[in-house]
Amino acid sequence: MIGFFDGLKIGGGALAGFAACLTINALIWQPAAEREARAAERASLQAATNIAIGELSNEADKARVRRRLCVERGGLYLNATGECRERPGADGS
Repeated sequence: MIGFFDGLKIGGGALAGFAACLTINALIWQPAAEREARAAERASLQAATNIAIGELSNEADKARVRRRLCVERGGLYLNATGECRERPGADGS
């Protein structure tokens, strides 16, 4: 038979284990899952955007859309090459 204090020890251990699991979930697993989900969503939206840009018939329209997207995302669009670069000093330096 389990005594009163043995029951308290078992209950306390179960409670401590539950608290440890909640802490690990809140600090490690959930943030990692959120980062992965955001990255997957970003990739999906980028793919859809690229498909939509590819469906434009006029090259000037494609360049305008790419430039607007670049500027909206905080980049610097280079007209000569059609590339989107990170703005100088955008990293806080």
